[in-house]
Amino acid sequence: MQYLLMIYAAESAEPTPGSDQFMQLIQEYGAFTEEVKAAGAFIGGEPLEPVATATTVRVRDGESLVTDGPFAETKEVLGGYYLLECENLDQALEYAAKIPSAKYGSIEVRPIMQLPG
Repeated sequence: MQYLLMIYAAESAEPTPGSDQFMQLIQEYGAFTEEVKAAGAFIGGEPLEPVATATTVRVRDGESLVTDGPFAETKEVLGGYYLLECENLDQALEYAAKIPSAKYGSIEVRPIMQLPG
């Protein structure tokens, strides 16, 4: 079954790009990505640009409304994701706990809906 592991964290809690802590985090992400690839679980995953680059689109009464910024104002924002093929939820949760940002943020794990057809 496929699971989407969404990485949430407060941008203020993340290491500053270019710092030693940031470089360590990048190495940890590299190691995790290699682990899930070696296990055959990796389907996809990417980091996202900062939330300040977000644009939100809503359609109301047939009209598109475009707003700069994220859908909701929260402290923790979506910073990236992994799409993994896992045997079950327990395995997906084990992988989620290994994602480096789980140490200061949260990882939301959701199964991908299986549509008929």
